[in-house]
Amino acid sequence: MKRTILALLLAVLAVPAFSQTPSKTFKTSDFYKIPALSSAEISPDGKWVAYSVSTVDTAKDKRVSHLWMQSWDGKQSIQLTHGAEPASRPKWSPDGMYISFLSSRESKNGSQLWLMDRRGGEAKKVTDIKGDLGSYEWSHDGKKLVMVIQDPENNGKDAPKTPKPIVIDRYHFKQDYEGYLENLHTHLYIFNIETKKLDTLTKGKFDESSPLWSPDGKSIVFVSNRDADPDRSENTDIFTIEARAGGNVKQLTTWKGHDVSPRWSPDGKYIAYLRQDSEGYNMYDENILCLMNADGSDNKLLSKEIDRPAASPEWSKDGKSIAFLVDDDRERYAAVYNLQSRKISVMQSTRGKINLDDVIAHSAGNWLVSVSTPRMPFELYALEGNKLRRLTHHQQEWSKDVQFAQAMPFQSTSKDGTKVSGILYRQDSTSTKKLPFILFIHGGPVGQDDYGFDATSQALAAAGYAVASVNYRGSSGRGIEYTRAINADWGNKEVIDLQGAVDELVKRGIADPDKLGVGGWSYGGILTDFMIASDTRFKAAASGAGSALQVANYGIDQYVLQYDNELGQPWKNPDVYTKISYPFYHADRIKTPVLFMSGLKDFNVPTAGSEHMYQALKSLGIDAELILYPNQFHGISTPSYQVDRVDRYIKWFDKYLK
Repeated sequence: MKRTILALLLAVLAVPAFSQTPSKTFKTSDFYKIPALSSAEISPDGKWVAYSVSTVDTAKDKRVSHLWMQSWDGKQSIQLTHGAEPASRPKWSPDGMYISFLSSRESKNGSQLWLMDRRGGEAKKVTDIKGDLGSYEWSHDGKKLVMVIQDPENNGKDAPKTPKPIVIDRYHFKQDYEGYLENLHTHLYIFNIETKKLDTLTKGKFDESSPLWSPDGKSIVFVSNRDADPDRSENTDIFTIEARAGGNVKQLTTWKGHDVSPRWSPDGKYIAYLRQDSEGYNMYDENILCLMNADGSDNKLLSKEIDRPAASPEWSKDGKSIAFLVDDDRERYAAVYNLQSRKISVMQSTRGKINLDDVIAHSAGNWLVSVSTPRMPFELYALEGNKLRRLTHHQQEWSKDVQFAQAMPFQSTSKDGTKVSGILYRQDSTSTKKLPFILFIHGGPVGQDDYGFDATSQALAAAGYAVASVNYRGSSGRGIEYTRAINADWGNKEVIDLQGAVDELVKRGIADPDKLGVGGWSYGGILTDFMIASDTRFKAAASGAGSALQVANYGIDQYVLQYDNELGQPWKNPDVYTKISYPFYHADRIKTPVLFMSGLKDFNVPTAGSEHMYQALKSLGIDAELILYPNQFHGISTPSYQVDRVDRYIKWFDKYLK
């Protein structure tokens, strides 16, 4: 018990509070001020961290990413790129002399690779590739890079004045952000820095991703789905290929579920990776940390017994351990598997009300991690000897005077006895006054509400609401059976769990039973529709990017593989589709005014899902609005639209709950 209390105290102390007394609450306009850090990488000498920071250009209403360097001792912070053109995905050359990055400046063919001398001087463009250049990795001798490039549209020629007809012949033919899928594929190439020659490693009808050079530079590990028709499964496996044009390919894994995220051990003898817990297609799965010999033999499941999702595997510099992230009941912390003892230990300083997003090896026993808290978006921290030390301070300037809402854990019991975890946001956690209440439901459904910074919940709490995030059954972080509980049974156990959480907060005198609201995005929007069709207590709702007439989504969204495997085809199982379309077929039971929202280019949950419910309620005379965001996909990305969305939440809930 004493060790647990000490660990929690260290976790709190590791994230320093600002000395000034906060003087204002969090506002939706603060969305414009929040920097986003990504793509951190440690220099070969361990003295610097290169990373990208995106900020909002309000004049252009978009985010622009630039490169920064932070010294490991925390004393120096240097911005490397400036201007209107973004730069992203920085990587150190193996000798530490250069930083490479991607930018579309001076290019008609999209992002290209640039090199910057870390000692100073202008960056130089080194590629002019036709096709979408995605990820890339340096060879250990610094002479070559392996690149992931998608086939160019129009065979690399200029687009015709009149677009050609889109020809579709694929089973899975739509994808959010990508649009209609033709037969463009993503392949691996080797680029020679000195000669500028680009050699083809892979080609054909399969896609390849996640390449990494072996320590000896002779082969490259990668991930690919090579089933007869890759569209009909998610069976990615791990392969190696000789690091030369026409090199031999060897398949290392044969598990009939996905194998992803391969990582070479420093000596090249082993590969750590993540495996789906079950074979075949399964929406409700969790990844297990695994280890195999470099030739694919002797596979071991390292984290299966903890029954929690593993992510972001990373070898220690000495090759004696593997760090990874664990989702566990509202937390996301770091753990380490020791190859000698064959045991997993938790880095206790990463537990508590904090959330980790990355873990990167620095030196023996030391790591670089991204950390967020309920009051702080992600910053970079050094994790040294199980102690956290803050490196970057990009969030400090805009947030130093902001009084954030408290994020407190709570637990409720559903009517069938299930224990359910949640997080409650209140501007004043000591108040005994009942507050108007908003149940804000996360999407996924596989995923969890955790202690990372939640701008939407903070804005709603600052507007005077008690806000609850609830990890209903179907969420991750509570074990695989908890996640799989909703398989082919949408809107049943989730609704029971969400109702139980509301009941608990009403019972505690926190939520005003006469001023209850509910909302969510994606699967959170779907469950919002279920909630108001099942429970008339709610006086206002906001359903974003949801759907209710589920059979109508077959063929218009990107989930045909899930439908065919989880629900069955509609003409074979019409009763299942009718059951999970409860909100639409029982729209006449809804008495709650609803704000519907959608991005007009959303292929994940298309606008039709919101339109069905909006039209049903308007036909029934229930107050409803439909907000459509032009040129937006499933995730609203335009900064002004992000602010507008939460402003509309607040105005809608204020109208009915205040």
